[in-house]
Amino acid sequence: MASITPRTFGQVIRERRRKLDLTQQDLARRIEMSMPYVALLETGARHPSDKVVVKLAAALALDPRELFFLANPGTKELVSKDQRSSGASAWDGFVKDENLRKVHDITDQEMQTLSQVAMMGEARSSRDFIFILNTIRQAFGQ
Repeated sequence: MASITPRTFGQVIRERRRKLDLTQQDLARRIEMSMPYVALLETGARHPSDKVVVKLAAALALDPRELFFLANPGTKELVSKDQRSSGASAWDGFVKDENLRKVHDITDQEMQTLSQVAMMGEARSSRDFIFILNTIRQAFGQ
């Protein structure tokens, strides 16, 4: 997998697509999206879902974790690569806190997305998951 240098998400997608000699239409077909959508991603006018990030990473041979963090720069500082050696993880506590999930009206689909984020590293607290969720909701205008 190729490494991602510190540029914007759109710049990385465009540069990698060009390096692989792909048109926007070629890439759109590979990720099962429209060509205008790929153009909007490259210009930063649209924010990709986690599923689109995974498809783009596979189509462009990029590291999906790095691409996710590039698309969601605020989340990287919330997630640590170090796993805690003792005690319950922040994710375990978050999952068990039904009241917190009710207060924030967290859907099953959002829990699934957050579980994927949790697999990327160890968040420090349930509060980190709420911040990530609110960031995702804001990106989708919810």
